[in-house]
Amino acid sequence: MRMIMLVQCPIEPFNTEVRKGKAGAKIKAILDAIKPEAAYFSEREGRRGGIFIVNVDKPSDVPRLAEPWFLNFNAEVEFRIAMTPEDLAHSDLEGLGKKWA
Repeated sequence: MRMIMLVQCPIEPFNTEVRKGKAGAKIKAILDAIKPEAAYFSEREGRRGGIFIVNVDKPSDVPRLAEPWFLNFNAEVEFRIAMTPEDLAHSDLEGLGKKWA
């Protein structure tokens, strides 16, 4: 299942890793390991962050995706289901509207 993985890194230890010249290599190693479909980096709530599109086949995939961020950067990681327009079209919104209206 396609998921949006939201990563938010606190100022430390990220600043320390940047000063040591290791942050970029650690991020590259994580991305090489988790193989996101897409990766975007941005500020999130005043902290460094990233938005990644990942595939989660089974619940046990979550630690493989999140632990590198937890362990390397003390990051917060959240997962959201990501639907394409085609996925949404298969949801039968009209039928649900009739049933629950």
